[in-house]
Amino acid sequence: MNKVMDMVKEELKIEKPAFKSGDRVKVHVRVIEGDKERIQPFEGDVISIKGEGSSKTFTVRKVSSGIGVERIFLLNSPRISQIEVVKEGKVRRAKLYYLRNLSGKAARIKSKTI
Repeated sequence: MNKVMDMVKEELKIEKPAFKSGDRVKVHVRVIEGDKERIQPFEGDVISIKGEGSSKTFTVRKVSSGIGVERIFLLNSPRISQIEVVKEGKVRRAKLYYLRNLSGKAARIKSKTI
């Protein structure tokens, strides 16, 4: 049974960039509408990363038309075609749930200086 699980896990492994909480990422998601399939980008800040291995998830938050939208993605999901790291953020916490209560300039994350 373990051999079968290991084979499935290896098949699901796709090259994903290394990112952490506070980074701004663009997740390209495959959306199926009827019999057509298209790729829809979802760009926002990573506010949490949970789990390990094949069950690892990450939460991305963006503000659209003044309303906060959060989406939880499975890292090894076949629906994710690509993940781009747009900007690296400088944060001191692993979970950025406090951003939910902030708005405007206060909700910005400082970018990392290289």
